[in-house]
Amino acid sequence: MTFISRGFRGRRHVEVPASRLPPGQYATTDFPVLSAGPTPIIPLEEWRFSIGGAVKEPKTWTWDEFRRLPTEDITVDIHCVTKWSKFDSKWTGVSVDTLLADVETDGKFVLAHSYGDYSSNLPIEDVTRGKAWIAFAFDGQPLEAEHGGPARLLVPHLYFWKSAKWISGLELRDTDKPGFWERYGYHNYGDPWREQRYAGD
Repeated sequence: MTFISRGFRGRRHVEVPASRLPPGQYATTDFPVLSAGPTPIIPLEEWRFSIGGAVKEPKTWTWDEFRRLPTEDITVDIHCVTKWSKFDSKWTGVSVDTLLADVETDGKFVLAHSYGDYSSNLPIEDVTRGKAWIAFAFDGQPLEAEHGGPARLLVPHLYFWKSAKWISGLELRDTDKPGFWERYGYHNYGDPWREQRYAGD
């Protein structure tokens, strides 16, 4: 496995209220690039986003169809399991609530799939009710491939590995199934405020 880390110039500590910084984290102004394996490049004309699994009728969007959906601007703090936190990061994306609005399902879990064979698992309640987006822009610019572009899952209340880069779809499931990092020993849920970094935490 190749572990890539770029765009990180050391611990640039930022003064923030202690109430905003989860235990064991430090604040940085950088945006480190952390990926398992090479960065996939997905031409927009080939990009597809699908919702399938335990649904009455699967759905798929092309890039143009996806970009015609209602969008939201989101300002959130993000927290990486490698202990950096970035505050007031600005994203633009489509709410997962919007994508699931016409999807009939009794699924209780989601397995997010990515181009490049990455995946992350979450309870459906953690990607609905205004908690998650498919983000396509960062700081007002198209999301760079190294940060998960053209689009990535954004679930800011959990450690950032749950926010799968290069998103290709959501598989709704009746049962939970570990994603990529969970199979390598990361915590199944990943709450930064409870320091759920690894299995057993």
